[in-house]
Amino acid sequence: MISVVIPAYNEASAIRRTLSDIRAALSSGPAFEVIVIDDGSSDETAAIATEAGATVIRHPHNIGYGRSLKDGIAAASHNTVVIIDADGTYPPRDIPRVAAELERGFDLVVGARTGVQDSWVKAPLRRFLKFLVEFTTGRRVPDVNSGLRAFRRSAIMPYFPQLCETFSFTTSMTLAYMLTGRFVQHVPIEYFERVGATKVRLLRDSLRTLQYIVQSIVYYNPVKLFLLLAGLCLACGLVAASLGNSLLAGLAVLTAIVVFGLGLVADLLRQILGK
Repeated sequence: MISVVIPAYNEASAIRRTLSDIRAALSSGPAFEVIVIDDGSSDETAAIATEAGATVIRHPHNIGYGRSLKDGIAAASHNTVVIIDADGTYPPRDIPRVAAELERGFDLVVGARTGVQDSWVKAPLRRFLKFLVEFTTGRRVPDVNSGLRAFRRSAIMPYFPQLCETFSFTTSMTLAYMLTGRFVQHVPIEYFERVGATKVRLLRDSLRTLQYIVQSIVYYNPVKLFLLLAGLCLACGLVAASLGNSLLAGLAVLTAIVVFGLGLVADLLRQILGK
C-alpha cells in the first residue's frame, strides 16, 4: 500500500494530468492514496485535485515546499510514502519502480534525474552543492535534491525537526539519511520540462540549500566541515609562503589548527548529546 504525497502551489495547469498519470501507473498494483497539499494557491489547484479524487490538505497561505511535504507525510495512511512534484517534471509511471526498491532493504530510494540541462549560472551552483554533499557523506550522490523519492513514513518522522521546511527539504533529507547510516539507493529516471512558470528563485533557494547543507553537517558530522575550513586555511598559508609572506603563512597555519580543534570539540559535543 502506497501513499503518494504531492506538494502543489498554483499548479492548476498541471495537477489534473499529474493525478491522472499517477492513477494509471498504480491502478494495477496494491491499494494507494493520493494526498495533495495545496500550499496557499490562488488558482484552482485545490478544486481540481478534489474533483480528481485526491485527498486535499489546504494551507491558508504559502508556507513552503518542505512544510507541505511534512504535512502530507504526517497525514499519510500507509507506511510506504512516495513524493512527487505536481508540475509534470517527474514521470508517475516510475513510481512503482522506485517504491519497489524499498523491498530490497533500502531506507530511501531517489529517482536520479537524467537529461537535466542547467543554465550556465545554475550548473556551477549545482556542482558546488553536489561537491559539499558528497564530501560530507563520503558517498557518490547522483542527484542531491530530486523530488521523486520513496521512503517509509515511520523512518522519516523522527527526522522532521532537522528537515528544511522550504525548497531544500529533499537535500536535507538525503544528508540526514546518509549521515545516520541509512541505506540510500538512486535509480535513473527521465526528467521533463515543467508545465507553467517555475517557483524556484535561483539565488535565494541556492543560498537556503547551502544553509541547510552546512546545518546538516554541523548537526550530524561537524568534523567534516571544520576539516574543510582548516584545509582552506592551510591552502592560504601555502600561497602566502610561496609569495614570501612568512607572517601570513604562520597565521594561516595557526588558524587551521584552531579551526580543526573547534571541529573536534563540536564532534565531542555531538557525541555527548547523543546525536
